[in-house]
Amino acid sequence: MKSILSMLILMFLICPLTAEEKLLASLVLTAHERDIGETPLSVSCDGLITHENDERLLLYEMNAQERRLIPSQVENGIYKRVWWMLDGGLSAGSQRSFQLVLSDSVTPTITPMNFSLLRDDLVLMENRQNRLNYHFGVVEPPDGASPLFRRSGFIHPLWSPRGQVLTRIQPPDHLHHFGIWNPWTKTRFQGREIDFWNLGQGQGTVRFAGFTAFIRGPLFCGFKARQEHIDLTQQPEVVALNEVWDVRAWKAGEASSWWCDFNTFLSCATDSAIVLEAYRYGGGLGFRAMESWTRETCRVLTSEGRTRIDADGSRARWCLVSGENELNEEAGILFLSHPENRDFPEPMRVWPLDANDGRGDLFFEFCPIRLTEWSLRPGREYRLKYRMVVFDGELTAEQAEQMWQDFAHPPFVQVIPATR
Repeated sequence: MKSILSMLILMFLICPLTAEEKLLASLVLTAHERDIGETPLSVSCDGLITHENDERLLLYEMNAQERRLIPSQVENGIYKRVWWMLDGGLSAGSQRSFQLVLSDSVTPTITPMNFSLLRDDLVLMENRQNRLNYHFGVVEPPDGASPLFRRSGFIHPLWSPRGQVLTRIQPPDHLHHFGIWNPWTKTRFQGREIDFWNLGQGQGTVRFAGFTAFIRGPLFCGFKARQEHIDLTQQPEVVALNEVWDVRAWKAGEASSWWCDFNTFLSCATDSAIVLEAYRYGGGLGFRAMESWTRETCRVLTSEGRTRIDADGSRARWCLVSGENELNEEAGILFLSHPENRDFPEPMRVWPLDANDGRGDLFFEFCPIRLTEWSLRPGREYRLKYRMVVFDGELTAEQAEQMWQDFAHPPFVQVIPATR
């Protein structure tokens, strides 16, 4: 406490406010037992600002020599929060301090994190460089395939920082694969067996049902989209399960990687429960990799040290998948599962090396129902929370663990309101 008080006194002596600014709160971040990596930070600003003046909010980092204006972004959810990026990280035993300030005038903001809304696609971008594409329009099946393979509501392409497309949709071996997507497979609804994953069976599908929000700003951009799990066995069709995707792309801290937060919210669409039966794949977060990733060119490493040889069916906090394209350029995705997710550490489905007649194409999924069924009850909402770190080059196990720690256990920032 004494060190925090000394820091605050030093800030006020060396970095006074201007006449046009009002101090709202001082913020102190302390790395106690472990290092903190470059990661998003946030604090509640409820009671400090309103929707009428949040565009006048400024965030400064303070040190003994100067104060530095840093990019920040206000999130207006159930609770109002201000976000910023801890660039450079923080070593164990160290502190960094900040000030929340209200300016007399609206400060022009640069919004490198933006989106482009097209006829069938929503593209998230950083400085006009594509990050991911959410395809909300209906994609028709290849010529000669059943119309049952029509599908909307998935992510493809997902681009690496240098522009590699890492996802694949409708491969000939699995026409129901769609980049990054997460339908449930073996379910029971109103006494019927419904498969929302294997579209060719004609039992169920998932459809985009509308956007509820678009977000742009200096730190992140994103969207919230409604998706419906449809029971096709009944006429008229029945919506069995409602889902909301909350997807956020973060401004890259360095040129070789960027982050995507993927939250999915599930709720029953009727007064009937829906049971997600235990099965080796379905739900969670699924990924079908680009065609050039085969047994010779891609790798898997989990938080428990397992590889593609023995990762399938095991549990993990994180899973690192990477591979090379036709030009021998390396890229990959680190998938992080949150401790609040169901059946954490989460079971996984990882295709074995001999998948697809020995080609060894890569499919990965965090699968929260792989080992035990999950009954979703009416009147409740359920959440699954993931982060993807998309990178070029290589990522080490030590870096992956640091990123998971910062995601799973966000650093605590002490808020000291200014005396009114």
